[in-house]
Amino acid sequence: MASSAAHNTPGGSSRTPVQLAALVVGVVFLLVGILGFIPGITTNYGALQFAGHESEAFLLGVFQVSILHNIVHLLFGAAGIAMAKTGPSASKYLIVGGIIYAVLWIYGLIVAPESGANFVPLNTADNWLHLVLFIGMVAMGFLPGRKTAATARA
Repeated sequence: MASSAAHNTPGGSSRTPVQLAALVVGVVFLLVGILGFIPGITTNYGALQFAGHESEAFLLGVFQVSILHNIVHLLFGAAGIAMAKTGPSASKYLIVGGIIYAVLWIYGLIVAPESGANFVPLNTADNWLHLVLFIGMVAMGFLPGRKTAATARA
């Protein structure tokens, strides 16, 4: 019998809250990566560069993106979907991913937007989003569904 913290899915399997969170985050990142390649949703699409601050393309007219930025979103999304298969891996995805976004947030605060070191590229909107992702993903990484020694004995 599935615990009350699990959600039934087709085929009789169940997902815990942490697995569901990782799956949703992964799907959203995959969608964002795809949308970054769609003209109109990405404004100034003709100015999309492979990498660097010279890319003047903006997802939803707000978040500065490049081809590299979009590819990272696609890979991060695929990783989330793959790691949502078990509670421990889903938790690891969310926590480690959140820490990566903390590093990106700090990096974005330190590096000047016009600097060659701004290779992703990052703008102020990206920086604020990375802070929110850091906090949200790390918090979701501690949702129920991770196996501990105590739950393994029960």
